Amino acid sequence: MVNGMAAAQRFPWLAPLRLALTGSGSALVLMEGAAGMGKTHVLGELRALPEAAEAHRALWRCGVAEEVPDTGTGPVLLLVDDVHRATSQEKEWLRSVVGKPRPGLAAILAHRPEELETVGLPLGTPAVSYPPDLSVFRHCLHVWDAERVRRAAAEALGDRATDEAAERLYARSGGVPQVVVDLLGALRAGTRSKCTASDVDAAGVPVRLAELTLGRLDRLAAEDRPVAWAAAVLGESADRDELLAVAGMGEARGRDALLAALAAAVLSETAEARYGFAVPLAAKAVRERVPGPIRQELHERAAKVLTRRQSVVWAEVAGHRRAAGRRKSWLRAVEKAARAAAESGRHQEAIRLLEQALAVPEVAPGERARLAPLLARSAVIGLRSDQTVAALTQVVHDADLPADVRGELRLDLGLMLCNQVGDFAAGARELEAAADELSDTRPALASRAMAALAMAEWPSGTLEGHRNWLRRAARVAEDSGDEVARAAVAANQASLAVACGDPQARDLVAALPVDSPLAGCREHAARGLCNAADAAVWRGAYPWGQELLSAGLDLSARSGVPYVEQTAQATSLLLDWWTGRWSGLAERCEQFVAATADMPLVAADGNMVRGLLAFAQGDWGSAVHWLTALGAPSLERTRMPLAMATSGALIRLALARENLPAAADQARAAWSAVADKGVWVWAAELAPWAVEALARAGDMAAARSMVAEFTRGLEGRDAPAGQAAVVWSRAGLEEAEGRPTEAVRAYRSAADAYQQLSRPYAWALTTEGAARCSLANGKQRPDAAGDAMGERTPDAAEEDTGRFDAVASLQRCVHEYGELGAVYDAARARALLRSHQPAQARRPGRPALADQLSPREGEVAELAGRGLTNREIAAALHLSPRTVEQHVARAIRKMGVLSRHDLAQACPPRAGR
Repeated sequence: MVNGMAAAQRFPWLAPLRLALTGSGSALVLMEGAAGMGKTHVLGELRALPEAAEAHRALWRCGVAEEVPDTGTGPVLLLVDDVHRATSQEKEWLRSVVGKPRPGLAAILAHRPEELETVGLPLGTPAVSYPPDLSVFRHCLHVWDAERVRRAAAEALGDRATDEAAERLYARSGGVPQVVVDLLGALRAGTRSKCTASDVDAAGVPVRLAELTLGRLDRLAAEDRPVAWAAAVLGESADRDELLAVAGMGEARGRDALLAALAAAVLSETAEARYGFAVPLAAKAVRERVPGPIRQELHERAAKVLTRRQSVVWAEVAGHRRAAGRRKSWLRAVEKAARAAAESGRHQEAIRLLEQALAVPEVAPGERARLAPLLARSAVIGLRSDQTVAALTQVVHDADLPADVRGELRLDLGLMLCNQVGDFAAGARELEAAADELSDTRPALASRAMAALAMAEWPSGTLEGHRNWLRRAARVAEDSGDEVARAAVAANQASLAVACGDPQARDLVAALPVDSPLAGCREHAARGLCNAADAAVWRGAYPWGQELLSAGLDLSARSGVPYVEQTAQATSLLLDWWTGRWSGLAERCEQFVAATADMPLVAADGNMVRGLLAFAQGDWGSAVHWLTALGAPSLERTRMPLAMATSGALIRLALARENLPAAADQARAAWSAVADKGVWVWAAELAPWAVEALARAGDMAAARSMVAEFTRGLEGRDAPAGQAAVVWSRAGLEEAEGRPTEAVRAYRSAADAYQQLSRPYAWALTTEGAARCSLANGKQRPDAAGDAMGERTPDAAEEDTGRFDAVASLQRCVHEYGELGAVYDAARARALLRSHQPAQARRPGRPALADQLSPREGEVAELAGRGLTNREIAAALHLSPRTVEQHVARAIRKMGVLSRHDLAQACPPRAGR
């Protein structure tokens, strides 16, 4: 309904119109808007004016053979639509109404200005002589801006709407409301979870727009249509000379044709002295109706016109040449466009152009050999697609390909397979073949293949083998004299040194050529910084890792290497997990996984962190889903540090479920892998859980061997997270072997180390371990019976102090878990805390918990609502399954829900205290 301040802003003439409806004076609004601007909709809104409730309301559409409406004798709201279609008799009647208005007349005349017989005169000639007591207003309806289109998309598509779809919708529709609504209607019927720009393109031309455009085109004289065809083929606004050149028309004849197209509203002056379709999508409707041979000629002339521009957009030239059937000149334009895009950092654009070209079977082998390396280079730097991998694989196996070109393609294909696809075995084979094929002819590229094989994160190979490849790469790069090759090797040397905790790591990182004048060197420096940041975060050097991450992201953005940027974003998720920045982290992980869905190796970090959060939150079903997504932690498809951390999480999950055989098997397999690789820093997130798994499974010898091997592997290494994990593993071993006093000291040392690292979750876990062992030690004291009889000893007093400290520590753990959102851990710690605190007698008059959840019922209900089974809850809270079953039943009854699955919504989140 039209009322309020917003309406006054939209319609500044609304106050005089309302005043007229009260019988005071008269008002006329001439409302103009091109087709699809919503004139009829606005008239419908105005019909509902509150002031019109007592007035006579007349809604009339011109040109449909209706009798003129009766305007009555009192106040009247006259709403007239399609005045541009009015017959001479209708115009005469309207002129009489507004030429001699009576008090109480409020008239709104809506029309399309582009379809008037006389421009600017809705009621024709001569111009109406409006009387002085008539308030006359002109109101122009405008297209929607980008923000309004975005809101419309969100309203129509909900969560399916994306920013890129809204941007394309705005660009295609020109912001014309009816076109936007029609396109959204087509998109709403789609089944995809997200609507993209390609979906908008696939929606085609709405029927209303196509019929309107083609109807106007048909009314043009045949000799005038080429100018509209030219505008359709260009697909963008152009000046008069360009438009006529594409149309193949001389200046005088072309001028007349352009004027005719403008008069018929086929074309519009979209900007000063530039002409095209008011709705860009209309060009497609016209282009599809142009006869094929004529269309080819128009595209050929369009390509020539575009090449004469001061700044040539070769991608557009390529499209016109291809449409004109000029294959060789098309491929030359594709090559120029791809080079220009890659040089300016627009690698995705280059990939798209080259993929499309190489997908055409008629492209000759020589042309493929020229284009494929361009595709490979952009694909390694940009974001991979399966189509790129398929195209490069096909070209590599082309028997007519020169050996040095094949070697270069193998290098880039191998990098893609390893870095982006996650097929390490296939990638390593391509890299080894590339190093062999390029060693004599192109040593700089051969050194890059060797340096890539030195990436220790890949599951194949050993640390010593990677170092050997790196030494070979350094020699070959140095001998080649190629600065970019040296930068590539330097980046890998730095990241490997950081990963291993090498004391020289900081110097190697500082030496990266971040300020090199060569773009290739800067790209490798950006990669080196981001890889070093990732290695530093895995090692536990979090402040340095954050510093490297910021520098790497900045250099990546400036150098145009989106793949490197994505890997850095993955590292930031790991950093947030370890340092306790969990607020909104689940959503960030899910958004990252969705954005990198076609690059499983990059998405893997987000999957793992999301799984770790789900486990801590008690959502164990989701935890398994996220932790095992895309086959993780399979060593064939997962980076080594990520595989070890994921294995640690799955071991912990199996331990929580009391599945000791599965936990022990997972521990042995993962430990064997990290031992074979020899980078012990990466065992930091695995070792404590692997040791516990083997100890609880009864294999104490293997558990002791793990701790000893882990300790030796970190000797002389700068590995804060690893050193803390060694102490934690030792604490777990002491606890399993029945030495609680030693276990308490080790757990406390581990907690101190994690506190220094600012890792709150690990601090809470190890602090809880110290408290658990301290309380267990108190229960096992041989003089406990004497204490019960009231006989106090100095040792007993010391034990009481220890118990008090342990309880206080547990309370801090519960608070920390609550602050983080670790629901499962908080429930477990509260259960342990409650078992060591004396029961408090209910004070007289204090209400019982007849209709409220008891603390224990609340813990059980919270975990049950998150999907844990009774047996899993029993293991977590040290209860019997039967007791858990009773607590769940009482919680369902008290909360008034239908099933245990409804408890998650019914139970408010429990405080951390």
